Amino acid sequence: QVQLVESGGGSVQPGGSLRLSCVASGTIGSILSMGWSRQAPGKEREFVAAINWSGSSTNYATSVKGRFTISRDNAKNTVYLQMNSLKPEDTAVYYCIVYLRSGNSIWGKGTLVTISS
Repeated sequence: QVQLVESGGGSVQPGGSLRLSCVASGTIGSILSMGWSRQAPGKEREFVAAINWSGSSTNYATSVKGRFTISRDNAKNTVYLQMNSLKPEDTAVYYCIVYLRSGNSIWGKGTLVTISS
């Protein structure tokens, strides 16, 4: 089994930046890729970004492309989400996701990001 610990959420003003981190532990060899999703108040959960285990391939939602960057540090079993030029509509609970080779996925507990002036 894989366990996830997210950190880095908080409150910033529009135009600001935050970096989210997600540390994976446990059966690391079962991980195919990692990513982030978010759920804004009153809205459905949506995909944000993903990166494969080697870090050679990334994918972004259109709404964050050019502002967010997903990266990983294999030595630390950590995936990051650097969020720049944040907008009020980026306010959400952000969830780290691990996609397993089995086809299953594991979600973290989430970290709250609030963008407000």
